Amino acid sequence: MVMEVLLDPNKEMSGDDSIVITQFNISKAIKDSILVNFGECGLASSLRSFQVKYVNSITKLCIIRASRDEYKKIWYSISMVRSIGNCLVLFNLLDLSGSIKACKTAALKCDELKFEQYKLMVGARLSVDVIRHMQNCIEKIKILEH
Repeated sequence: MVMEVLLDPNKEMSGDDSIVITQFNISKAIKDSILVNFGECGLASSLRSFQVKYVNSITKLCIIRASRDEYKKIWYSISMVRSIGNCLVLFNLLDLSGSIKACKTAALKCDELKFEQYKLMVGARLSVDVIRHMQNCIEKIKILEH
């Protein structure tokens, strides 16, 4: 699944520190949701195949891996996640595929488009570090394996 994490727009406007989206905090939020909605047995069966494979903290894009048998349970649980830390979030499914190759293609396309939007939004404040981080993220997508 290629997903976009939408942060609470009021949080960003208020000037508070917004949360940094990481593999750890996305994984924890989804596992907590699986536990609440499907119980310990549901969590145990999902953990065999569940993995957050990729996260881009700039574009808020992530790739989540799940087996064909478990993807619906994980998708349902993701749709029930309402916060990461103390920041309200929503997940938007951008692409659902049966292979990592197709997910990589979709994620590359989405990441590049979202980064172009980000560059327009920040304008002259775009730093070399952010560009380097984005290039590293693009490289990570390209080398993703099962």
